[in-house]
Amino acid sequence: MNDEQEVLQTVAGLIRDVVGEDWARDVPIGLGTSFGQDLELESIEFVALAEKLQGCYGQSVDFVGWLSQKDLDAIINLTVGEVVEFIVRCR
Repeated sequence: MNDEQEVLQTVAGLIRDVVGEDWARDVPIGLGTSFGQDLELESIEFVALAEKLQGCYGQSVDFVGWLSQKDLDAIINLTVGEVVEFIVRCR
Protein backbone atom coordinates (compact mmCIF):
# COMPACT_ATOMS: atom_id res chain seq x y z
CA MET A 1 0.00 0.00 0.00
CA ASN A 2 1.45 3.38 -0.99
CA ASP A 3 1.24 6.60 1.02
CA GLU A 4 -1.76 7.90 -0.91
CA GLN A 5 -3.77 4.71 -0.37
CA GLU A 6 -2.85 4.59 3.31
CA VAL A 7 -3.86 8.23 3.86
CA LEU A 8 -7.08 7.73 1.87
CA GLN A 9 -8.00 4.76 4.06
CA THR A 10 -7.31 6.78 7.23
CA VAL A 11 -9.19 9.88 6.02
CA ALA A 12 -12.18 7.76 4.91
CA GLY A 13 -12.30 6.15 8.37
CA LEU A 14 -12.16 9.56 10.08
CA ILE A 15 -14.97 10.85 7.83
CA ARG A 16 -17.13 7.86 8.76
CA ASP A 17 -16.40 8.46 12.46
CA VAL A 18 -17.36 12.13 12.17
CA VAL A 19 -20.58 11.45 10.25
CA GLY A 20 -21.50 8.67 12.66
CA GLU A 21 -24.47 7.53 10.60
CA ASP A 22 -25.06 3.97 9.39
CA TRP A 23 -25.29 5.08 5.75
CA ALA A 24 -21.73 6.47 5.91
CA ARG A 25 -20.31 2.98 6.40
CA ASP A 26 -21.76 1.86 3.06
CA VAL A 27 -20.79 4.89 0.97
CA PRO A 28 -17.62 4.38 -1.07
CA ILE A 29 -15.16 7.18 -0.29
CA GLY A 30 -12.49 7.70 -2.93
CA LEU A 31 -10.20 10.45 -4.18
CA GLY A 32 -12.98 12.01 -6.27
CA THR A 33 -15.54 12.07 -3.46
CA SER A 34 -16.64 15.62 -2.65
CA PHE A 35 -17.31 16.73 0.91
CA GLY A 36 -20.22 18.97 -0.08
CA GLN A 37 -22.11 17.20 -2.83
CA ASP A 38 -21.31 13.51 -2.20
CA LEU A 39 -20.96 13.41 1.59
CA GLU A 40 -23.06 16.49 2.42
CA LEU A 41 -20.77 17.28 5.35
CA GLU A 42 -22.04 20.14 7.48
CA SER A 43 -19.67 22.80 8.74
CA ILE A 44 -19.62 21.40 12.29
CA GLU A 45 -18.71 17.97 10.91
CA PHE A 46 -15.96 19.56 8.84
CA VAL A 47 -14.54 21.19 11.98
CA ALA A 48 -14.66 17.83 13.78
CA LEU A 49 -12.85 16.22 10.84
CA ALA A 50 -10.16 18.91 10.96
CA GLU A 51 -9.63 18.18 14.66
CA LYS A 52 -9.38 14.44 14.01
CA LEU A 53 -6.88 15.01 11.18
CA GLN A 54 -4.79 17.20 13.48
CA GLY A 55 -4.91 14.52 16.16
CA CYS A 56 -3.95 11.80 13.72
CA TYR A 57 -1.20 13.58 11.77
CA GLY A 58 0.00 16.17 14.30
CA GLN A 59 1.32 19.68 13.78
CA SER A 60 3.06 18.87 10.49
CA VAL A 61 -0.36 18.82 8.78
CA ASP A 62 -1.87 22.29 9.28
CA PHE A 63 -5.27 21.48 7.83
CA VAL A 64 -6.95 24.61 9.23
CA GLY A 65 -4.19 26.86 7.87
CA TRP A 66 -4.42 25.16 4.47
CA LEU A 67 -8.20 25.59 4.39
CA SER A 68 -7.97 29.24 5.43
CA GLN A 69 -6.10 29.96 2.18
CA LYS A 70 -9.02 28.71 0.07
CA ASP A 71 -12.05 30.71 -1.01
CA LEU A 72 -15.59 29.56 -0.22
CA ASP A 73 -16.17 27.91 -3.63
CA ALA A 74 -12.96 25.89 -3.29
CA ILE A 75 -13.99 24.72 0.18
CA ILE A 76 -17.50 23.81 -0.95
CA ASN A 77 -16.10 21.80 -3.87
CA LEU A 78 -13.23 20.23 -1.91
CA THR A 79 -12.62 16.55 -2.61
CA VAL A 80 -11.19 13.81 -0.44
CA GLY A 81 -8.36 13.53 -2.99
CA GLU A 82 -7.30 17.15 -2.38
CA VAL A 83 -7.11 16.49 1.37
CA VAL A 84 -5.18 13.25 0.82
CA GLU A 85 -2.74 15.01 -1.53
CA PHE A 86 -2.20 17.78 1.04
CA ILE A 87 -1.48 15.29 3.83
CA VAL A 88 0.92 13.26 1.66
CA ARG A 89 2.83 16.46 0.75
CA CYS A 90 3.11 17.47 4.42
CA ARG A 91 4.40 14.10 5.63
